[in-house]
Amino acid sequence: MTSRMLLEYDGSAFAGWARQPGQRTVQETVEQALRTILRDEQLAVTVAGRTDRGVHAWGQVCSYEHEAVDPLRLNALLPRDVAVLDCNPAPEGFSARHDAISRTYCYRVLHRRARSVWHEQRALWHGWELDTAALQACAQALVGTQDFTAFTPTDTYHTRFAREILSAEWRVHGELLEFWITADSFMRQMNRILVGTMLEVAGGTRTPEDFAALLAGAPRSQAGPTAPPHGLALAAVHYPPGA
Repeated sequence: MTSRMLLEYDGSAFAGWARQPGQRTVQETVEQALRTILRDEQLAVTVAGRTDRGVHAWGQVCSYEHEAVDPLRLNALLPRDVAVLDCNPAPEGFSARHDAISRTYCYRVLHRRARSVWHEQRALWHGWELDTAALQACAQALVGTQDFTAFTPTDTYHTRFAREILSAEWRVHGELLEFWITADSFMRQMNRILVGTMLEVAGGTRTPEDFAALLAGAPRSQAGPTAPPHGLALAAVHYPPGA
């Protein structure tokens, strides 16, 4: 049988999602809890989005071939920085990764003069002037199918650099700015490089037109810096009806 789990985690103390020898990872932590309860040392989970070191998740989805487990039992074994929100039977053969049709990420920026204790590990602190209209112009330029060669490291395993952006916008909640983006799929560090480059536009060192020109396949060297991981979270994974 196949089961589907919904997870949230604080990525601060994890070396990312994927299992790595000698590293504390979300995958290894979740699999160990499942193996203990289900008594299956071969059990492995398939994840919708492999988050990097320091990146969080509010709506991560994974699947595995075994019975569903009550989240209360799993959370009793899991550390405080990862929690199972839901776990249910799924259609036979369901894959959290391959059946996903899109994913949504959110990057948070705290825009104020003073840093924050409460947002220290959840948002990038930016104490300088920002043009929010310029941020919105950049987000609007993203929608559609674009070439994101400039927004992933040059040393990459990717062979396809075009991605379809279904929606992108900046939401302003007082001092907290949130960049929301939904796409068919993402490349490594793509959202963080987008944010780093958009912040340069909002700070006046680039123009929205310069930003839009990068989406035609410009090299990585022409885009801005990679924003730190702690502002980024996988917010949701979307599936077709019935999946």
